[in-house]
Amino acid sequence: MEVMKRMVFWTVLLFMFVQPGKINAQSAGFKAGKSLDIQLNVLKELSMLYVDSVTIDRLILEAVDIMLESLDPYTVMIPADDKESIEMLTTGSYGGIGALIRKNSEGAVLLSEIYENSPAAKAGLVAGDLIVEIDGTSVIPLKIDECSSRMKGVAGTTVRFSIKPLRGDSIADIKIAREKVHIPDIVYSGVLADSVGYIRLTGFTVGAAKSVKQAINELKEKTQLKRLIIDLRGNGGGLLDEAVNIVSLFVPKGTKVVSALGRLKVTDIVYLTKEEPLDLEIPLVIMVNSSSASSSEIVAGALQDLDRATVVGTRTFGKGLVQSIRDVGYNYKIKLTTAKYYTPSGRCVQAIDYSQRNEDGSVGNIPDSLRKPFKTLVKGRIVYDGGGITPDFIIEPQKFSRITASLVMGEVLHEYSLEYFKNNLSIETPDKFTLTDDEYEEFVKWADTKDFDYRTSSEVELERLIQTLKIETLYTENKDDIENIEKRLKQGKRAVLKKMVFEIKPLLEEEIAGRYYYQKGRVESMNRNDNQLKSALAIELIN
Repeated sequence: MEVMKRMVFWTVLLFMFVQPGKINAQSAGFKAGKSLDIQLNVLKELSMLYVDSVTIDRLILEAVDIMLESLDPYTVMIPADDKESIEMLTTGSYGGIGALIRKNSEGAVLLSEIYENSPAAKAGLVAGDLIVEIDGTSVIPLKIDECSSRMKGVAGTTVRFSIKPLRGDSIADIKIAREKVHIPDIVYSGVLADSVGYIRLTGFTVGAAKSVKQAINELKEKTQLKRLIIDLRGNGGGLLDEAVNIVSLFVPKGTKVVSALGRLKVTDIVYLTKEEPLDLEIPLVIMVNSSSASSSEIVAGALQDLDRATVVGTRTFGKGLVQSIRDVGYNYKIKLTTAKYYTPSGRCVQAIDYSQRNEDGSVGNIPDSLRKPFKTLVKGRIVYDGGGITPDFIIEPQKFSRITASLVMGEVLHEYSLEYFKNNLSIETPDKFTLTDDEYEEFVKWADTKDFDYRTSSEVELERLIQTLKIETLYTENKDDIENIEKRLKQGKRAVLKKMVFEIKPLLEEEIAGRYYYQKGRVESMNRNDNQLKSALAIELIN
């Protein structure tokens, strides 16, 4: 009977893999059947004979994860209980209180960011408050993802917190009704100098295009716009339809925006704009960087190919893969890559090789021999494929020193912004707020008591040189010279913080502005010192 069941199983499996008359397909079907039979036998042996008890279903799911990981970074299994991931992927919304959290050194949960108009904000919570308990359970033994899961839930349900407020000492019990929290795609829009409209778009969730359209109309009500900048730096993408709808605001109805081409031709789709445009004339600038991915690359690539926008910044991430969410049974779903994106000129956005990536995951160096030229559709300008969208004007971002990076990555600036917020009830608006010299000196004194790596890059390189000299037995004979250089390079923590004030102070002001005016305030403060944005304002547009 078992043999009969196996024969039926493999007959069905082979029928799925084999197309009549194709030897290669038969071979593929046989190999797949053979491999699955081996896997089944291995699992049976493990369940019967392995020295410890084995959870077979866990092994299988882990094997599936490893299998998918070998394909590309974006094809993943979505567990049955992870409904929030699917909701966030498609709508940018989730049921919760609207706050970002992290663990502090004592194991308590710190509210590190509060979204504007969120349930948390309405309840009076502020960044810097500490969560001691969630629904009567201490957070100390819980992992951060467990705390996050307890805070999320169905909109309308309540969650109870014990809070140690930033501004105060007594523990407060607060009950908050969860809401459908939607993270806005536009964190800031406004008019910059010389009647230039600016929109910072951070996602492509449901309604993103409608939000962009509304923002443009509001900007036009304020002034006669000379040009419009849409800032997609750091935008990792989202819904394809929203990207197409945003492009449709600026090009004639029926214009091809992107093609999604896969292995099966019947699934190929060409996306055309379906709406009447909002503005065919306004000069456009699209700002991108190495973190602009997916839908951001579709918008930038399409408007570049159509000679409708000038793209500035640095080369984009290079994610031109289409993902579809498929049901695989028992409430599990798989998000799998089914096609690649191609811009109107025919360029593939996807990087040639998944393995050739920079540390941040963006496109690595691509030899010119592997890059194919294409022409834009109106002016015939040469553009290239090979991974990501190369801007019309390369504008490099500001390079920060090692100590500044250490202050940011070590959360030192963030922690001080909470300290400042605790002691100051209000500040000027973000476009005017600056720290005085005395206030920066207070930060220096405070930071001097904190543990962070304040070595300069020169000191680190000297330490490496000393180690090399010691290995090569050259240190002793050069010891006096090395020590003289070391004395000249070594600086105290305060001295370094004061020397780098021009670099550190603007970032600290951004952090502080974010405490009082949320993400909108942070971006408004950031724009004052954004060298890329200043350069984008000055370039001569191609459109």
